[in-house]
Amino acid sequence: MKKITKSVLGVTAAGALAFSFLSLSCHRVEVKGTADTAFAETAKNSAVSISRSDLSVLEALQSSFRAISSGVLPSVVEIDVTEKTTMSASSPFDDLPFFFFGIPNQGDSGKGRTRERIQQGLGSGVIVKRNGNTVYVLTNNHVAGKADSIKVKLNDGQEFDGKLVGADERQDIALVSFEAQSDSNIVVAALGNSDEVQTGDICLAMGAPLGYSQSVTQGIVSATGRSGTQIGNMNDFIQTDAAINQGNSGGPLVNIYGEVIGINTWIASNSGGSVGLGFSIPINSIKKAIDSFISNGKITYGWLGVSLADVTEKYKENLGVKGKHGAFASQVFIDSPAYKGGMQAGDFVIELNGKSVKNQADFMREVGYLPAGETAEFKVIRGGKEVTVKVKIEERSKDSGNDNSKLWPGFIASPLNDDLRKELNVTDDKVKGVAVSSVLERSPAAALRIQAGDIITAVNDKKISSVEEFYEALDLTKNKEIWFDVYNDGHIISTGHYKFN
Repeated sequence: MKKITKSVLGVTAAGALAFSFLSLSCHRVEVKGTADTAFAETAKNSAVSISRSDLSVLEALQSSFRAISSGVLPSVVEIDVTEKTTMSASSPFDDLPFFFFGIPNQGDSGKGRTRERIQQGLGSGVIVKRNGNTVYVLTNNHVAGKADSIKVKLNDGQEFDGKLVGADERQDIALVSFEAQSDSNIVVAALGNSDEVQTGDICLAMGAPLGYSQSVTQGIVSATGRSGTQIGNMNDFIQTDAAINQGNSGGPLVNIYGEVIGINTWIASNSGGSVGLGFSIPINSIKKAIDSFISNGKITYGWLGVSLADVTEKYKENLGVKGKHGAFASQVFIDSPAYKGGMQAGDFVIELNGKSVKNQADFMREVGYLPAGETAEFKVIRGGKEVTVKVKIEERSKDSGNDNSKLWPGFIASPLNDDLRKELNVTDDKVKGVAVSSVLERSPAAALRIQAGDIITAVNDKKISSVEEFYEALDLTKNKEIWFDVYNDGHIISTGHYKFN
């Protein structure tokens, strides 16, 4: 069996990075007053000389920050959690063949023992809803998702026992509730519109960094649309230089109107401390989740049933989509919503419900947000032509996408370029086709005895010379069975026929 390097195949992979996690929260406030300033006589003795007009601008800005902070902080909470974990309790002397400081070797008697360990953590949250006496706090899954006990501390010192309503690992969000009498001083944050957030916007981060509760830091929005794939998160993120540290997780990122525009979740840092690279989940991505947690205790995701591959520009050129933005559906699950709706392996998705698809991460996120039962419209490029496909979305289950036996074709096809010919020792220029990589166990490809390093030269006796031609030949609307001609070590062999129901 031959191996193929990913750089040659044109399929890229993101490198693993180490990050710290955290977050923040907030609501709308009314900023009163005017930029006009009445100066006291004592201003003459100021330590610095600033013109009245300049000072009035600074005072107006300072007054705004004060108003935002005083209006939002009552909705920001500190969350203290306790989690019970089980760990091995075997003695460190179990494997020693002699007595050590009077402690005899216990042999195997101490092995396999476990003991319970209590871990405590601290994070932040923001009050986002109240139904009667029940108050709901939004935070991160990594703060409260696995907690055995939760304490919620308000800005005014009130403390309540919290209960986990629901948590979601894919988005790293959780909802916690507590009970408070109607006369309690509970402030619910106003949620803004994160779709309107732009790079350069002024923002404030609030929370309990390193245990210093109800802290406020100020900065700007450094960027929007940052991918979270490197931390296994489906969201795009708002990047900010407002200082975020451990303990800020779950707290709000707030705009100048006192509205929550994001929940701060993680930082990029070599030291674990803030270096001005903080990331918040856009609040618009979470709004529906709040009601889902309350009604169902979980978030329901849509399932399409395709396997995506991140491809290079050279691969796109061989696929016939040079310069296009979108998501490459390299494989499709048989009997999935995509399969039933007519989506094909090799389709390059450029639109979803009339909205352009930016990239693979964007497509995964938008599909995940689709509710089960909805019929979505996809525009794809197939064989050089734009095709519209309508698919009825189903609910994503825990086992969705785990059955390789239904993943068609079960491998990635790669352009047979000069580098790959050299690596595979293909010296005959007459050999045309696509190279096989990443064959999955139990897949249709594995059943047909196809191996990594094989070269597919024909599909159903039709010769192919590019990735575009290969996937076009796999069109299941025209074929009820597929077989391949495979070149390997100077031999061309036809596989068995794979039949579809």
